[in-house]
Amino acid sequence: MNGQTIFRVLALLIFSVAGCSAQSKNGFDLHDALIPAEHIFSGGPAKDGIPAIDKPRFVAAEEAVFLRPESQVLGLYYQGLAKAYPINILNWHEIVNDSFKNEPVVITFCPLCGSGMAFSARIDGKAYTFGVSGLLYNSDVLLYDRQTQSLWSQLMTKAISGPHKGRRLASLPVLHTTWQDWRTRHPDTRVLSTETGFRRDYGGSPYADYLQSPQLMFPVTASSRRYHPKEDVLGLEIAGRFKVYPFVELAKSPGTFTDTVNGQTLTVRYDAKNRSAAVFDQQGKPLPGVKTFWFAWYAFHPDTEIYQASRP
Repeated sequence: MNGQTIFRVLALLIFSVAGCSAQSKNGFDLHDALIPAEHIFSGGPAKDGIPAIDKPRFVAAEEAVFLRPESQVLGLYYQGLAKAYPINILNWHEIVNDSFKNEPVVITFCPLCGSGMAFSARIDGKAYTFGVSGLLYNSDVLLYDRQTQSLWSQLMTKAISGPHKGRRLASLPVLHTTWQDWRTRHPDTRVLSTETGFRRDYGGSPYADYLQSPQLMFPVTASSRRYHPKEDVLGLEIAGRFKVYPFVELAKSPGTFTDTVNGQTLTVRYDAKNRSAAVFDQQGKPLPGVKTFWFAWYAFHPDTEIYQASRP
């Protein structure tokens, strides 16, 4: 069978397993969840079946010989430190529990949504650690905190069940870009090492066919055919209002331009070469947007504003 055929068979098998096993909810109590239980699916692996990285090791930029210039990374500059998290590692682990000068941070990545986000892992002054629940909502990872077993939606940035239900995590501005770009910006960056304590094929991706296919592996609550489901977009929230910048539109833009969202003037910067985008406030401070797929952003925010490049 070719790659596309294998992907379709795998998608059907996983969907079938999800429909059956979702009733158990991987041991999580969802009777009071903010999301209807029937919209939460098991992704296949059990709770912690996808192991988070709890003791991350880092190497200097010049030691990261496992990365090519075009390799994709999540870059975070925080507390005066720069760190890069290769997507090829995050594909296998989805969560990294890390710290920046004793400030706890959780790095999250959902391969099905292409969404990388970082959050402060301090809640009410207490440091938390997170794991992969094995559950999905709108194809997006539901992480859980080990201290209270609350489930958190990555793209909602909110706890949907458990003692922290309704609480939000504080987002940090990460940049999803190429290794070459991040290293140019931050020559002193540290890089998450492939010495994770687990045996995985960090040189390859288990999602290659999925990324090219218009098909999804799990149902979503809202969908739109306006763009390809896997079209890269930059999603942004400003005080409860949502706006999305599809890369196909940004490719027609000047590259750097100002925009207004919910009354705030922002600067948008699109880098076509490195397939990255970022948004800054009037003081030049980066805002925590998220690079994700069109289908994922729309599923969570069907009322989103959509940026369209000016046409002659």
